[in-house]
Amino acid sequence: MQAAQLVAPSLITNVTVTPPDGSSLVNGEVLVRVAAASICGSDVPHFRRGGQTADSIPAAVGYPLHEIMGDVVATRSGDFEVGQRVVGWASEMNGLAELVITSAEQLALCDVELPPWEAVIAQPLACVLFAASRLGNVAGKDVAVIGLGAIGLMLCHVLKRAGARSVTGVDPINRVELKSSFGINHLVHASSTEWVQNIDERSRADVVIEAVGHQIATLRDAIDATAVGGIVYCFGIPALTAYPIDLTTVVRNNLTVSGGVTLNHRRYLREACGYLAANPLLARALVTHILPMHEAQRAYDLASSPAPGRLKVVLVPTTSELDERGSNE
Repeated sequence: MQAAQLVAPSLITNVTVTPPDGSSLVNGEVLVRVAAASICGSDVPHFRRGGQTADSIPAAVGYPLHEIMGDVVATRSGDFEVGQRVVGWASEMNGLAELVITSAEQLALCDVELPPWEAVIAQPLACVLFAASRLGNVAGKDVAVIGLGAIGLMLCHVLKRAGARSVTGVDPINRVELKSSFGINHLVHASSTEWVQNIDERSRADVVIEAVGHQIATLRDAIDATAVGGIVYCFGIPALTAYPIDLTTVVRNNLTVSGGVTLNHRRYLREACGYLAANPLLARALVTHILPMHEAQRAYDLASSPAPGRLKVVLVPTTSELDERGSNE
């Protein structure tokens, strides 16, 4: 089968390898033929060979990508049947391949009437819905999101529809064309540090979410921007093992600093599929680039460099399966 392999820092090559088959499955595993795979911000440090890992080079075939959707080819799980369409996690982060073995617990049936390159957005959206559940009732509260990539924009969308009184989005890249589509009341085109330096006590938010990817500066700014008694939520997988924070501010302002790794995968994947069905324009607004799998290098180069008009990068198996939007930049 065709696959991609990380052979050096920030360097991917295309390879042909023996495909896995049903005989290699163990109980609870599913073999999926990938119909679409999307690049997550947490994949990028692995691509660059940064973050907290020290993986060997060359990396395992198909690494580093975990957001997939596709069709069940073989199964050792009673939850799925051959031919069903599923969405979820490539549990070994090896989604850059035609066929992927993954855990059935990290999949859900994908029954939305969307093309694969849109339906795959259910996976990151599931993570957003889980994070929203950790925040409790946001109705009537002021929310701020630092980082308006795909995750940050989905957080704005979800929390606004959950009843947030106002949503502020902060990003040094100007996302003005997306403001109304994602429920953003106040768009701040600046770094989080510039934003914090220019807000007063009345402008601080009840909930501030750091959705950039756990940089020391953005976490510090999130704490500084949160109103007394508020919540600071750290979205995603940390890139460092330890972060210096202003504990005095946390304690004196009675702040709650929280985060989490998505649990109950199937439940939130199902919720995400329903959310996409109810908001059919959401995925289309987020997916800005669709490339064939053999252009994985270009896809990761794009995903590694945020820019206006660039959000979610999705890979599909062949050029014949590209949507009418095609491969754009």
